[in-house]
Formats: sequence, C-alpha cells, structure tokens
Amino acid sequence: MLASFLFFLAIFAAIGISSFLKSRGTKKDYYLASQDVPPFLVGLSAVATNNSGYMFIGVIGYTYATGLASIWLMVGWILGDFLGSLWVHKSLCRATKETGESSYAGVIGHWSGARFAAWQRLAGVLSLLFLLAYASAQLVAGSKALYVLLDLPIWSGAVIGGLIVAAYCLAGGIRASIWTDAAQSLVMIVAMGTLLLVATNAVGGIGAAIESMGKVDGFLSWYPRDLLLPGAAGGALFALSWLFAGLSVIGQPHVMVRFMALRSADRMVQARIWYYLWFTAFYVMATGVGMLARILLSDPGSFDAELALPMMATELLPPVLVGLILAGVFAATMSTADSLVLSCSAALTHDILPQRIEKTWMLKVATLVITAAAVGWALLNKQSVFSLVVLSWSSLASAFAPLLIVLALGGRPSQKVCIAMSLLGLATALLWRWLGWHGHIYEGMPGILAGLAVFGLMKWLVREPLPSSANA
Repeated sequence: MLASFLFFLAIFAAIGISSFLKSRGTKKDYYLASQDVPPFLVGLSAVATNNSGYMFIGVIGYTYATGLASIWLMVGWILGDFLGSLWVHKSLCRATKETGESSYAGVIGHWSGARFAAWQRLAGVLSLLFLLAYASAQLVAGSKALYVLLDLPIWSGAVIGGLIVAAYCLAGGIRASIWTDAAQSLVMIVAMGTLLLVATNAVGGIGAAIESMGKVDGFLSWYPRDLLLPGAAGGALFALSWLFAGLSVIGQPHVMVRFMALRSADRMVQARIWYYLWFTAFYVMATGVGMLARILLSDPGSFDAELALPMMATELLPPVLVGLILAGVFAATMSTADSLVLSCSAALTHDILPQRIEKTWMLKVATLVITAAAVGWALLNKQSVFSLVVLSWSSLASAFAPLLIVLALGGRPSQKVCIAMSLLGLATALLWRWLGWHGHIYEGMPGILAGLAVFGLMKWLVREPLPSSANA
C-alpha cells in the first residue's frame, strides 16, 4: 500500500518539477503559463481542481449522512457550472488577452478599460482570505486519508501535501499545476471507479444495494429533511440553490485561471467537452460510493462521516489498490491546493501590494509564504472539509460572480458599484450562514442575487437600460 502510494506521489512530483523545462521566467508565465495551454489540458486541469478533496472526502461524507437526496447537489452543481460557462468563460479568456493582466482580479478590474485599483485591492484581500481557508481544507482532507489508511499522525498529511505542492509550484508555477492536474485527474477517476465497482460487488450487486438502502430510514427519500418548504416545493428550492453552487464556479479564481490560460478563446468548446464529460462521470461515481458506504459502514454515529471513503478502501481492497485510493485522495487535494496557493500568491503580488512584483524569485518566495500559512491553518482547523469548502466557495462566488456576469453580459458598472456589488453579495452570504439558513438553501444563491440586485438598482436609479444580450 505504502509503496504504490509513494509511487504515484513520485510521478506527480516529477511531472510538476519537469515543467521547469518550459518555464519562460516571466510573471505571466508563472501565473498564466503564457496563455498557451491546449484545450484538453485546460479541461482535465479544471476538473481536477474543481473535484478536490471536497469530492473524495466532503461529498462522500455528506452523501453517507443524507442519502439519495444528495443527488440534487450533483444535478444542480453540474447544470449551474455549465450555464456559467456559456455566459462567462469565453469572455473572460478574451479579456485576459486584451488587458494583459496576470490575475483573476486584475482582469476583472481592467475589463472596461479603466483601472479599478480600489476594487482590485479589495478583491485581492478577499481572494487571499478565502482561498487560504479553502487550501487549508484540502490539506485537512489529505490528512484524514493518511490518518485512516497509514495510521500516520493527523498533522502529517498537511505537512507532506504542503511540501509537495511547494516543490512543483516553485518549479513551474501554474504550468506545473496544470500538468500535474491532468495526471491527477486520471488517477482520481480510476481510484473512484475502482472503489465503486468493488463496493457494488461486495454488497451483492445493484439490486441488493438498493434493497439494503431502502431499509435505512429516509435514505432513499428524494428530498432532505427539514427543508424550508414542505414536499416537492422545498426540494425544488433546495435543488435550485445548488444550481447557484455550480454557477459559483465563475467566482473561483483558482478554477477560472485555467480557462484564462487557454491558448485561444475560440477553442473553449473543446475545453468544455473534456471538462464536463470528466466532471459528470466523477461526480456520479462519488455519489454512488457515498451511498454504498452507508450499507458497508452501517453505524453512522461511531466515526466521522468524512472518513467513509478511506475506511471503505481498507475493508474492501488489497493493499496495492488501497495505495491507489490514497493516491487518488491525495491527488485531489493537491490538484486544488496548488491552484489555491498560486491564486493566493497572485492576489498578494499582483492585486494587494501597491508595487507589483515582477521578479520570478520574489513570486516564488510569496508562494512559499502562502503555502506555509495554508499548512498552519490546516493544523489548527477544527471545521469539517465540507463546511469549510462550501463557506469559502460561496463567499468568493457572492463577491465576484455577480460582477463577472454583468461584465460578460455587456454591463459597465462604475468602481463604486463594483465595490458595492462585491461587499453586499458577500455580506448577504455570510449573514445567511450565520443565521443557519444554509442548511435549507445554499448561501451563494442569496449572495449572488444580492450582488446582481445592486447593479439592477443602480441602473434603475440612473434610468439606463440593462444589457439585453451576452457578448460571450
């Protein structure tokens, strides 16, 4: 088990470090791979970054606890993600080339030709805060897997993951991240598929699995319990809110930077095909594994639900394949953690500091500092992976997605309106969570709607027509 795990880690590290050979030694190359990434790498990299430890640890744990109703997370997330890609991705890729900026916030802040320095600095601070929290969650996910499968101290996974991420981020920047993401996406889907097949066989096939699930109270219910509205209406509202979770991907700098690095905006359709085929297959398998875990690990009160996948692996698989599963989990956490670390580094060096840093060695020092901070946060973290990821995801989405939608649809808000949209959207999402309503409706939904409402109100007050068609 340990040998196969170390084998895959060595491959990932070698791929990442080898990207140094193509490094051009510029800031744009470090953060955007000189915008020369082919569609298949963009698609696979975005899949690996999006489907992180959240999917291996968080979603499987949530499905274990919730049952069939968790399917609405999958349906809503993928559909919302797809709708967002139709409106935004191509416009963002074009704007990246036109503005010449190296960061997500930099492109948005220069979208209309004017330099919105105050908004860009605010966006940089928000990115740094929430992406750092997100990165710590990925390292926690890796720690949980190592704790169960190798009986290592709970802190060790965060430290090991941080060292590996630092190594290939320092070597090749975003190119190293994208290259390793592509390899990691292959290991992730093979690992999840292997566990799904073995688990299905262990419970006696699909028919026997459904029969056993039916014996668990409420496990095959279509809608979660304690919804805001009763019956189908509550279920529809719950599913709609998770559609906004998928739409929220446009507010995630670490994912969108992949599409910003695409060789040509005209090849976005090819990148989408790779992305959504891989994404859908992986999410379906993760949901299936989570449901099967409830049959195989039938005492939900005796352990942390987010440990369901590594515990299943140790019970069902031989050591070599357990090493594959562990490599898959670690691949998922690292593929997102490295992207988050680089996006934090870009926010610090390009958006927050008054004098932009251009020297590559200084960018790498910033990356090291960010990595150390993420490891430290992971070691002190007490929240679940699922909770911390959703909080970070919804906060970033509420701050950035409304503005990006408006820009992609042709709107040109002033800097003051941009700041108001970001702050009110974020405040709404955080208030929603603080009130405890996020259990009924994903907090990114009211957050995004609040941000869009600010723009709509400002347009109404000045009596200007809203943009009627997309230019994406």
